[in-house]
Amino acid sequence: MADAARLSMTPEDFFVWQRDQDELYELVDGHPVPRHQMMTGASMQHDRATVNIIGSLYAQLRGKPCRPTTADISIRTGIRGLRRPDVMVECAPLMPDTYEAREPRLVVEVASPSTTSIDQTRKVEEYKRHPTLAAILLVETVTPQALLYRRGADGWEIETFEGLEAVIALPDIGATLAMTDIYDGLTFPARRDLASEG
Repeated sequence: MADAARLSMTPEDFFVWQRDQDELYELVDGHPVPRHQMMTGASMQHDRATVNIIGSLYAQLRGKPCRPTTADISIRTGIRGLRRPDVMVECAPLMPDTYEAREPRLVVEVASPSTTSIDQTRKVEEYKRHPTLAAILLVETVTPQALLYRRGADGWEIETFEGLEAVIALPDIGATLAMTDIYDGLTFPARRDLASEG
């Protein structure tokens, strides 16, 4: 919708408006922004990693109170903000007619060329505001690397995971994410051998 950016609305107004749209939007500072606009450059690598993460979390959480969700479900990041993470783990009882997570514990953003900077800066800071969120995971797609923000007693701590042997512990939801599972089926561009140059 061409006029969407000129609209200003509350999250409650946004959900009513979103029902009549043909694509998913996020609410940024009270203005709807097409999610696909934020996702320019997303690839099969992005899609495969996202599906792998959902599959791994679903298998581990099946029958437990928490469950993974897709970008269809949003998270409130402020009084005029809603985001749609690639993957989220929601731990509130299921309510069939809601479009918003009530007790999210984990959000995962899978990097695309156009979203890496915003995912690592603005979105992370927005996600940190949510009172029930325990972890924010940023996953790269050009190399097996992930950055985990974990809420601790003294604030947010950062941990980096590199290589396919690493395993990300997520005790707040009773699960782990093995890098081999996240990157199953993905290929990475060959690194140039700098020692052989010059």
